[in-house]
Amino acid sequence: MEIVKGLENIAGQYKGPVVTVGNFDGVHMGHQKIFSEVVRHARDIDGTAIVMTFDPHPAVFTNPQLQMKFLTPFEIKTELIENSAVDVLICIAFNKEFASLAPEQFIREVLVQRIGVTHVIVGHGFRFGRGKQGTTDNFRRLSKRFGFGFNVVRNVRRGGLVVSSSRIRELLLKGDIDQTNSLLYRPYFIDGIVVKGKGRGGKCLGIPTANLCCADEFLPCGGVYAVRARADDDLFEGVANVGLNPTFGDNELSCEVHIFDYNGDLVGNTLRTYFIKRLRDEMTFASVDALKAQINKDIAQARGLLKRHNKV
Repeated sequence: MEIVKGLENIAGQYKGPVVTVGNFDGVHMGHQKIFSEVVRHARDIDGTAIVMTFDPHPAVFTNPQLQMKFLTPFEIKTELIENSAVDVLICIAFNKEFASLAPEQFIREVLVQRIGVTHVIVGHGFRFGRGKQGTTDNFRRLSKRFGFGFNVVRNVRRGGLVVSSSRIRELLLKGDIDQTNSLLYRPYFIDGIVVKGKGRGGKCLGIPTANLCCADEFLPCGGVYAVRARADDDLFEGVANVGLNPTFGDNELSCEVHIFDYNGDLVGNTLRTYFIKRLRDEMTFASVDALKAQINKDIAQARGLLKRHNKV
C-alpha cells in the first residue's frame, strides 16, 4: 500500500480512483465493509482503491484541550487499513486551511482536481466540508455535476445498534471485551514500550510483569484480562492488569502483563497486547499473599481460556 502524507505529495492522478473518506478510528466492521466495497469497485474497473483520512483527528483540531485518546493511533490505523487490500492511503493534515473548505470546494479542489476521482463510497451519515455542512445528499448532487459515481454504504448493526467508534469506546470503558472484539472483527490491542517497573511482580510476588508505557493508548476498563502479546516475531500468552494497583496504594493508571513461562527481559521492546477475555475487576487485597493467591487463580483461568481461543 502506498502512503501519501499531504495532498501536495500526490504524484499525479491515479488510474480510476475509487475513494472513501473518513476518520476510521478503530477500523471496525463498519469501516471494513466500506473498504471492501471500495476495493471491489476498484477491481471491477481496473482502478485504484484509495482511503483518505486525517491527522490530527478533526475533533482534536477543533478542540485541542479535548485530550482524546483513539482506538487506533495513526500507525496502527495505517496497518489495519493496509490489511484491507487498499492500494493507497492519503493522509491529509487537518489544519485551519483544510477545515475552512466548503463542501463544494473539497469535492472540486481535492477529489476532482487533485485525485481525479472516478467514484466515491462513504458510510451512512457521512458529513464533510466546513463545519460539517456537507451531507450525503449534497455529495450525490455534486457528484452528478462533476461527473463521478457516488454511493453510500449502509450502517452495520449488531444488537440493534449501529457499529461505531464511539460505541466501541463505551464498551471498552465498561470492560466488555467480548462485544468489543466482535465489533472489531479482531481482538482489541494496544502497543506499548516495555519500561522498567517497580519490581513488585518479580520481587514481592514471584510473578514478573512487563510494565507498558502506553500514555497514548485507549486502555479498557480497569481489571484483569487474559491476553496474548507479541514482541517482534514472538507470540506469548499471559494475563494483564489494567488499573491503579490499589493493594499498593498507587494512583496512576498502568498496564502490566505477566507472560507465561517467560524469563527474558523485554525492556525497551514494543509489546503488542491483545485483550482476549476479561477475567475480573481490579480488587484491593488485605495482604500481598492474598494478592499472589488470586493472581495464580487468574493465571490458571487464563491458561484454560486461551487454549480454547483461536490464535491472533
